[in-house]
Amino acid sequence: MKHPQGLVGFLLSLGLLLLLLLASLGLALFAFWSLQLFLPLPGWSLLLLSLGFLLPGAVLLARRFPFLSDWYYLLPALSFLLVFTVYPTVLTLYLAFTNYSGSKNGMPDRSTETRILRVEGRTLVLEGKARETLRCNPCTGVGLEVYTQKGQRFRTRILAEEENRITLAASPPFQPQYAAKINAFRFIGFRNFTYILSQAGKALIPVFAWNVAFASLTVLLNALVGGVLGILLNNKRLRLRNLYRTLLIVSWALPGVITVQVWVALLNYNFGAINRLLGVLGIYPIPWLLDPDWAKVAVLLVNLWLGFPYMMTATLGALSTIPDELYEAARVDGASPWQAFRRITLPLLRQPMTPILLSAFAFNFNNFYIIYLLTGGGPAQEGRLATAQATDILISWAYKTAFTAEGQSAYGLGAAISLLIFLITVAISLVNFRLTGALREVR
Repeated sequence: MKHPQGLVGFLLSLGLLLLLLLASLGLALFAFWSLQLFLPLPGWSLLLLSLGFLLPGAVLLARRFPFLSDWYYLLPALSFLLVFTVYPTVLTLYLAFTNYSGSKNGMPDRSTETRILRVEGRTLVLEGKARETLRCNPCTGVGLEVYTQKGQRFRTRILAEEENRITLAASPPFQPQYAAKINAFRFIGFRNFTYILSQAGKALIPVFAWNVAFASLTVLLNALVGGVLGILLNNKRLRLRNLYRTLLIVSWALPGVITVQVWVALLNYNFGAINRLLGVLGIYPIPWLLDPDWAKVAVLLVNLWLGFPYMMTATLGALSTIPDELYEAARVDGASPWQAFRRITLPLLRQPMTPILLSAFAFNFNNFYIIYLLTGGGPAQEGRLATAQATDILISWAYKTAFTAEGQSAYGLGAAISLLIFLITVAISLVNFRLTGALREVR
């Protein structure tokens, strides 16, 4: 690939590509908003406008920097990276410091839509009193969107209001027919984080403690059961071991969503097969999904059913790398099977299994679907927030806060929780890597 040599050349080429993409998007947004003033445009037209600026821009840039044409095959990958990784990350970081929610989303409130009777320069005469129809008191400084039935839109602010007359900061370039108040959101600094810390005893601390316990116990149980089964099935003298492997891996092969829904039915207090079987044995039914403590046990057991085949398969793969000659030499030296297991198998299993266990911990630390599908974060627990119940982990707490808090959607607060989850996850991962030496270079 032709480009200036060294790191500077690589960064120059990558920077020019990013500049091309961002410039094309910026020009497309400006053109889209400008055209919206005169004719309605569907959302997908923004993509066509971006391509319209991208293609000639790429040609002009390649003439100025000929080496850049070899890099254009990276444009699709960079576009997807910007749209699906960089943009959500930057947006989450931004929203964490705002009061963005379902009622404050920067969109016009259609329930405040009112007809414009007359336009007098920058003054609009509304069908009713501004404070009643637009539901603002006072209305000065409030964002307003004026539009027509054809889809022409224009946004501005109210400078003054008197009865049914409002004065705008700028005149719309068309004859508006309707007006609606904009549900504005604003920057609030660290207020979301202050609120989270002020409610730490009702949400953050208990949810975090259960999150760590859930991830740790899941990895411990899955590794123990999967490791024991892997060691047993690694015995070449075991008859029908391929059949056993196939049967034990079934729970991993089935879609997890379906499996969890089956477990919800099996653990039903009144009609579940497990409680019915316990009743036949003379044992009282267990409130698996109704009691906070039993719900946690149920989550761990179901996650064990879903996760032990992975650990079993990983153990079998690690064991296959241990040469049989080591066991033969140990047998010749008079070592017992337990001594061979303790001195050969366990030490040689530790190195390949350590990164697997760490990745399993990181996965289960944010294992949203098992919590959401099995218990929904419940049952409710006294002294806890409605969005942070008995089995909620950090990620389900963030989800419920973002989509159900305040009876609507508290996206800003949910984004703040997501940012805290990221920092906590990074801190825990660094501690794990430090203690286990997973990233330590071997000389």
